[in-house]
Amino acid sequence: MLKKKLLLLAVTLLFCQLLPAQYLMDMIDTSKTMGKDMLSLYNRYDYIKLSGYLQPQFQVAETKGQITYGGGAFAPNSNTRFMLRRARFLFDYARFSQTLTGPSVHFVLQVDATERGVNVRDMWGAVYENKYQQFSFTMGLFARPFSYELNLSSAFRESAERGRMSQILMNTERDLGAMISFEPRKSTSKLKFLKVDFGLFNGPGLPSPTDYDSHKDIISRVVIKPQNLSKNITLGGSVGIYYGGITQNTQYVYNAATVAGIKTFVVDSSVINVGNIAPRKYYEADMQLILKNKVGFSQLRAEFITGSQTASAVSSTTPAASFTGTQGYYVRNFNGAYFYFIQNLGSLKHQAVIKYDWYDPNTYVKTTGIGAPGSNFNAADIKYNTLSIGYVYYATDNLKLMLQYDFIHNEITALPGFTADVKDNLLTCRLQFRF
Repeated sequence: MLKKKLLLLAVTLLFCQLLPAQYLMDMIDTSKTMGKDMLSLYNRYDYIKLSGYLQPQFQVAETKGQITYGGGAFAPNSNTRFMLRRARFLFDYARFSQTLTGPSVHFVLQVDATERGVNVRDMWGAVYENKYQQFSFTMGLFARPFSYELNLSSAFRESAERGRMSQILMNTERDLGAMISFEPRKSTSKLKFLKVDFGLFNGPGLPSPTDYDSHKDIISRVVIKPQNLSKNITLGGSVGIYYGGITQNTQYVYNAATVAGIKTFVVDSSVINVGNIAPRKYYEADMQLILKNKVGFSQLRAEFITGSQTASAVSSTTPAASFTGTQGYYVRNFNGAYFYFIQNLGSLKHQAVIKYDWYDPNTYVKTTGIGAPGSNFNAADIKYNTLSIGYVYYATDNLKLMLQYDFIHNEITALPGFTADVKDNLLTCRLQFRF
């Protein structure tokens, strides 16, 4: 009995020291030494882990009341602020199998508690098959299996925020749904480098309190895990598809077209449009290259997303509620990308980060075509480019300092207020505490 109590105490102490998952849907990896040791030593016991992180920050904007994707809009009379960007508490529970072949059940609850309120960020359970150690099934509220940047945890990301495109299209990373995953967990498997996710989701994500139509979105992603091409070079990547849509409950649908030589939105008001599916179809490819050097690592990341997005007249953000009355569905073809260059400076504790991203919500129209006489394109159709310069200092495993300045440039248009670059640059100074 004493031996059992000591063993349980050792289990508790070990897992309290484990770091939170680097990716939002990380599972227990039994192909790695830590995972195998956990299973061989503690297979008869439940596994509970508590972790979390806090991100207090100070920001300075160029303009009072500035709208930003760096934590939300500033108050009308303010261009400086202290805020808790994130304050996450994560509870993990796993029930190990009795046959040393892998975890059987994994449950996750994560909440975010800031000055803006308390919200559930994750609430999901996963079931693992243990005969072949290849498949798992997940259901609940969890991260969509799409895009590298979307799935990289905010606790580990080297930039302050995900890009403008990621925030607009997904409007929070999570959604309610179910997913089946193929990810071999045996160290001897020839396909252990591969992960394939296939899921069915509501579509609106966390901003919507409930699904407002019966149409479900299909998401799939094929991941090649980082592979060592040589002693100093590691390469990984993925491709993904988001095949979704919104059930039209009004007859008004707008598509971009050219009328009398002018590019504009043209309405289709046929009553047969009611009940049709307006598209949300995205296609992505990404890669991550790591080069080891004398002072640490040089990292290059890139991702490109293109497709069709349905939203409103004044925004390309995925709607959180169904449209009513004469409100119409606006369909736009878009594209966007991001590029990271991350370089250690003298040691692993110091990193310089350069990130460039763009989001073009409407590839049909450019520059002064927006706001041109006879056109109804507006600010929702403007392309944005953002160059971020940052520095990250890893003081300890539990403390990180981040400094980042965002140079934000909008497309020059004929639209009043956007005939020149808007003054909307942003400075972010952040501390991160993690346990």
